Amino acid sequence: MSNWNDFNDAEQQQSFDLIPRNTAAKLRLTIKPGGFDDPAQGWTGGWATQSFETGAVYLACEGVVMEGPFAKRKIWWNVGLHSAKGPTWGNMGRTFIRAALNSARNVHPADNSPQAQAARRIAGFGDLDGLEFAARIDIEKDGRGEDRNTIKAAIEPDHKDYALVMGVMPKGNPGGNSGAPAAVAAPSYTPPAAAARPAPSTVPSGKPAWAQ
Repeated sequence: MSNWNDFNDAEQQQSFDLIPRNTAAKLRLTIKPGGFDDPAQGWTGGWATQSFETGAVYLACEGVVMEGPFAKRKIWWNVGLHSAKGPTWGNMGRTFIRAALNSARNVHPADNSPQAQAARRIAGFGDLDGLEFAARIDIEKDGRGEDRNTIKAAIEPDHKDYALVMGVMPKGNPGGNSGAPAAVAAPSYTPPAAAARPAPSTVPSGKPAWAQ
């Protein structure tokens, strides 16, 4: 139990300095449920969020840096699902999720084998909650014009930094263009059994960073 008379054993305050742009790090993803469902799109379980102001739909993501000098630092960003402005927002989100799955499950982006294709499928957005993947940290302006960290790209197994960040050797190049050296194949990915997840009961406010 904490001693409220002696604070010597309390954790030190974390730095508020931004993580430098282009830092490579291993993250654990958490999705903040927004309570929005669209069964026609396959969006169930309440994981998606819809902006009250723009109507855009997205996944509100939080990433915790797992290792290295910035361990335990948190980064927030949104993954687009739908925008009334056109398909670009949703396509960017699909590209990011594909790359994050490749990173987490050690699948070369050019691998189109049946096993690789299975690794890029999910039963629902709940499968992304808790995903551990390598990412490139960036800096962007928030709605108030201030700099903040964000995530715009996952580091896939064809990247030279993948093995260092993830601590596993990437699978060999199945025939695509890659700058990564030949490596010993990691254990094959086996899709996890589907698990039921409770739907959230509240809908938070907010809008995606791009629409601010």
